[in-house]
Amino acid sequence: MAKKITKALIPAAGFGTRFLPQTKALPKEMLPIVDKPVIQYVVEEVVASGIENIIIVTGATKRAIEDHFDVPNQDLVQNLINGKKTEVLEYLKHISDMANFIYVRQKGPYGNGTPVLAGEAVIEDEPFAVVWGDEFIYADPPRLSQMIKVHEKYGGIVISGMRIQNKADLKRYGVADLEPVEGNVFKIKGIVEKPDPDEAPSNIAMVGAYILPPEIFSALKSLKPGKGGEIWLVDAINLLKDKGVPIYAVEIENGKYYDTGNKLEYMKTVVDLACKHPEIGEEFNKYLQNLVQNSKN
Repeated sequence: MAKKITKALIPAAGFGTRFLPQTKALPKEMLPIVDKPVIQYVVEEVVASGIENIIIVTGATKRAIEDHFDVPNQDLVQNLINGKKTEVLEYLKHISDMANFIYVRQKGPYGNGTPVLAGEAVIEDEPFAVVWGDEFIYADPPRLSQMIKVHEKYGGIVISGMRIQNKADLKRYGVADLEPVEGNVFKIKGIVEKPDPDEAPSNIAMVGAYILPPEIFSALKSLKPGKGGEIWLVDAINLLKDKGVPIYAVEIENGKYYDTGNKLEYMKTVVDLACKHPEIGEEFNKYLQNLVQNSKN
């Protein structure tokens, strides 16, 4: 049997250059989706999947992430008590209590493999999950729990997948060459990072979440800089595949993918979740309808 997944690593050390100047001092992972930062949605998915030990890999200007998941400061607590806003206070306490947070500073060359390697000392010799800090999937059951079930049955490496409807968007993702296993589970023959859409091996993109064995660390250490002079996680995964480690893709069921890594997709996410927000959703929908109507006049 595969070892139980008890830890998740969230890379959150990127510069967020697509959102400058907003991200000059504010982490891109802290950009708000109505009233919660992006990374809180990511953490909530991890916790809903039964994982409570979360390693967040940070860098310079990322202190706001630690502060967000810390207990509320005493001045804020007293202000909420004075204002009789006890529900808000309890919610803020819940944010810090919902997981055990460990913070690690990223070191080494640029690339999405580097923050994974930074977590080695905390992960130790056990399989673990990796979820990016600027994208998430709403799914029922949660995406990561679907992946954990596949890992428990098949072992190896497990990656979440979503079908990309717009062919041109394939160039933004790692796209898998697949063979069916059962249902929504596929075996991955290879992954092409950000391919030309006309040369993509499928329309299933590997988005946002991985379950990796501890051998990934030695694979990352053996890599030389690849595309763009960066250390790519996909290169380490392909290296393990060549050594016989099976790789599976799970096409996430009942899920919607939210990418907040660029301005347009971020705005789509904000609007979509604002429309579903329990406090403002109804009024916001009316506003959008009026906006559309006025644009036609």
